[in-house]
Amino acid sequence: MKTQLKTLKILLLLTACLLAGLAVAFMLRPEPVETRLAMGDSSLGGDFTLMSANGPVSLSDFRGKVSVLYIGYASCPDVCPTALAILTQSLKQLSPAEREQVQGIFISVDPERDTPEKLADYTAFFSPSILGVTGSREQIDQVVRQYGAFYRMVELKDSAMGYAVDHSSRLYLVDRNGQLVDTLLHNATPHALTDRLQAMLHSQG
Repeated sequence: MKTQLKTLKILLLLTACLLAGLAVAFMLRPEPVETRLAMGDSSLGGDFTLMSANGPVSLSDFRGKVSVLYIGYASCPDVCPTALAILTQSLKQLSPAEREQVQGIFISVDPERDTPEKLADYTAFFSPSILGVTGSREQIDQVVRQYGAFYRMVELKDSAMGYAVDHSSRLYLVDRNGQLVDTLLHNATPHALTDRLQAMLHSQG
């Protein structure tokens, strides 16, 4: 009986510790970027400079345009192609004049495999309005922090790829003044993105 009570006490203690750990993790978890934007977090977003096949590119180069950013990598099997396909379809739904005022930017967090030249070929497959850029690990990590994103390398022991990248998957909408104003999940409809882009393009603010 004493042994059973001791075992029960140990189990209860372990359960309490586990629940406490989960509670701390819940409280310390980062707020989703949508929540932070809704709360008026002005620290999100901002300018950056990364490398394209034609040289350095800064977000500020596109002031006066609406920019759509996506953070991923070219070897991504599903969510990245889905997001870029949605962006491409959305751009096609805009008028030619509207399309000229929108810049897509695909930011790769996998510079070891995604050279600027490879990214140029990759994004050209989707749309000439999407630019592929990457940079040093420090530069990439800075952009990821700025936009409330995340990524981590995942080893693939039985794959020729060697590793995959687990990453957040959002389209980041930046207004003409370079301010991050909204995000959409990668599986949003092209129509939803088009509506949001047109509202930004025709806003008087």
